[in-house]
Amino acid sequence: MRLMIVRHGDPDYIHDSLTEKGKREAELLSKRLAKMDIQEFYQSPLGRAQLTASYTLHEMHREAETLDWLREFDPRIIRPDRILRKSVAWDWQVEDWTKDCRFYDYDHWYENDVMKRGNIKERYQWVCDNFDVFLKEHGYVHDGKLFRVEKGNHDTVVFFCHFGVECVLLSHLLHISPMILWQGFVAAPSSVTIVHTEERRKGIAAFRIAQFGDISHLYAADEQPSFAARFVECYEDDGQH
Repeated sequence: MRLMIVRHGDPDYIHDSLTEKGKREAELLSKRLAKMDIQEFYQSPLGRAQLTASYTLHEMHREAETLDWLREFDPRIIRPDRILRKSVAWDWQVEDWTKDCRFYDYDHWYENDVMKRGNIKERYQWVCDNFDVFLKEHGYVHDGKLFRVEKGNHDTVVFFCHFGVECVLLSHLLHISPMILWQGFVAAPSSVTIVHTEERRKGIAAFRIAQFGDISHLYAADEQPSFAARFVECYEDDGQH
């Protein structure tokens, strides 16, 4: 089985839509995906993800099922350095989150006091539980740190969603703290992450990342990637810190 996790194009967050650049990215993405043998499409209920998906669905004359748990992972916390307004759970300053060793541990990252007050574990578990139901329906049953194969297949399934929830899904598949992914990786708008199963022993599978955040469809068309989800390279730079 192959999972393709696609982040929406360059976002217009105010209107939950895409910028003109984001629409160009979605168009280029659609040309790439249209060449592939894809069995199923799923999408977030949010507008920016659905608009991104619409370009591919139109190109391929297909439809997508909307899954509520593919919405952006957006429960709020009060960060140590920003006590007057709430932030998404995965937006931290590096010197703050790295002080707590629990953030590096898959079984304890959610025990940080800030995360506990924001009920982050409950929302994370809701996404993971729904993801496990989805995987079981497609033949793979989560059993501890591996997957039992009830019906192995070569299907390709596409999720049109968001960076935050993408990291939650990968965290669950690989048993890695999502903080490592949220803080150490970035998936640019319209990027494609490919995860496939490996069944090296009969009936036992694992998921492995073959590509992360691939934007080759942009480079092929001389379209520069969006800066969304990144921060300034140097403090003196203009942009988001």
